[in-house]
Amino acid sequence: MTGAADGRGLAVLGGSLGPLGQIALGITDVDAAEAFYGGKLGLRKLYRFGDITFYDMGGIRLMLGDEGPENARPGSICLYFRVADIDRAFAELKSKGVEFQAEPHFIAAMSDHHLWMAFFIDPFGHQLALMCERPLPA
Repeated sequence: MTGAADGRGLAVLGGSLGPLGQIALGITDVDAAEAFYGGKLGLRKLYRFGDITFYDMGGIRLMLGDEGPENARPGSICLYFRVADIDRAFAELKSKGVEFQAEPHFIAAMSDHHLWMAFFIDPFGHQLALMCERPLPA
């Protein structure tokens, strides 16, 4: 494949494939989704059309749609929220009633950082995670 990435797009298809713009998750209750994603996680709500609501995730649009239980299959995707301070983010979300599967924990040592994560589930069974790239110890 050829193509050059400009920092925003992917170096595929001659550079014509841009960055990820939207992620869709099937849900069964739009009001509960708004209470969790807007209320507990604090994502900025963009708009709502009937049984579909949209949030901004740092420039990527999250679409949460009630399109029937057959489309609300949990486990097929995990959203990783990048955070600068995983312990602070964990404590803040926990204080809002978010139930984590475990405390923030070390995942892997990379060449320039240590990867830490903490996983939790939304009200519809979708896997979510906090992700932190901590600098290497001096």
